[in-house]
Amino acid sequence: MSSAVESPTFDLAALNHEFEGAEPRAVLAWAVEHIPQGLVQTSAFNVDDLLITDLLYRDLQPAIPVPVIFLDTLYHFPETLVLVEQAKEHYNMNLQVYKMPDIDSREAFVAHYGEALWDTNVEQFHHVTKIEPLMRGLAELNTVAWITGRRRDQAVTRAEMPYFELDKLGRLKINPLAAWTRKQTWAYVAEHSMIYNPLHDRGYASIGDEPLTTPVGEGEDERAGRWRGSGKTECGIHI
Repeated sequence: MSSAVESPTFDLAALNHEFEGAEPRAVLAWAVEHIPQGLVQTSAFNVDDLLITDLLYRDLQPAIPVPVIFLDTLYHFPETLVLVEQAKEHYNMNLQVYKMPDIDSREAFVAHYGEALWDTNVEQFHHVTKIEPLMRGLAELNTVAWITGRRRDQAVTRAEMPYFELDKLGRLKINPLAAWTRKQTWAYVAEHSMIYNPLHDRGYASIGDEPLTTPVGEGEDERAGRWRGSGKTECGIHI
């Protein structure tokens, strides 16, 4: 096991004041400079996540490549899994895949938890497939700060999201795209000929687990296709 990384103290109010309205690259450049060890990106390989990876790996290229955590829930779309491998090769990415211990197939998952756990107990489903593996991954990577691809305009529940916040364990959580819009993200994709999940072209604005993700209709929030009809807005990672 690697040695623990000493966690610095951050003035959140000062950082959020300084960077409000800043471009994502400026936020990431600050993070790379001030957190040379213990900086991690978490990614579901949605288009915003890949934009951050593109800035880190193509543009900024820190001396220590930023590890990218991907949570293999066993229930991703096939297109997502193809993209993960494509992006890993394209960026020569330090990809760190975390999953449930001792369960490595959908068949094994059903044998242990029963049919459609996402219907019978969605909180447990997210805990065992996402929250526990993520917390384990952040700990094993001695994370000081982790980067997300969230934007304020994705949903009303994210409208007040800051650039910098602390997670439950006091790690810094960085949201470089906080003030960006969906339009700006896709303009960046076009400008830099970025790879992205083809499901985005089929109406899937936000892509999660296959059983819990549907296309988004005209005028709906970007995340309206997640947990449709349940009233649920987050899987628990960002609560």
